[in-house]
Amino acid sequence: MADDNSNRIKDEDTYEALRDEGYSKEKSARIANAQANDNQSPSKKGGGSKKYENRTKKELYERAKEVGIEGRSNMSKDELIDALRHH
Repeated sequence: MADDNSNRIKDEDTYEALRDEGYSKEKSARIANAQANDNQSPSKKGGGSKKYENRTKKELYERAKEVGIEGRSNMSKDELIDALRHH
């Protein structure tokens, strides 16, 4: 059985700041925990993916399909962006 502490956020302030900027829960947790770990040094810049706003609706739809967002076929571009950010 997994330890109950395995899912704990190690730097709540960083996590909340990232969530406020629109990062997903998973990405916020990874970054916050990496920054709290002296053995890791995450970059400030992040990955090389395009911003959601710079993607086409079709690209956003395909990404939503990959991560399993329901109701995506009825969503506007802005709704897809919001769903992806809060998935």
